[in-house]
Amino acid sequence: MPKPPKTVRTAARRGLTRRKARRKTTKRPGGTAVGVARARDLSGGRNVSERTLKRMKAFFDRHDNAKSRAARKRDPNSPASIAWDLWGGTAGRRWAAAQLKKIERDRKRAKDMKKIRRRTKKR
Repeated sequence: MPKPPKTVRTAARRGLTRRKARRKTTKRPGGTAVGVARARDLSGGRNVSERTLKRMKAFFDRHDNAKSRAARKRDPNSPASIAWDLWGGTAGRRWAAAQLKKIERDRKRAKDMKKIRRRTKKR
């Protein structure tokens, strides 16, 4: 299980900090309980499971559209921007996608190796 890099930990920490500051002024600070839990895990540098990486990728796929990007750029303290950072920000998106590709590549290699071993045993 991979550990998040420093850029992802920093983004998650930033999201938690901004959420806490926004919570003082409004009832809707941004992010969900799941997002906050994810930010705590990421900012703490805890290992991230494949299942969590898939959830991260799904979050980013769902929330990365033109409207959300514009809202995040326009107001870095908006609920959308805070939620994005809670999940690790853009660095988290890149990292989760790369880790999932690596896991898939490793699985494919292992599967290919099994096929090769089976072929050599039959001879």
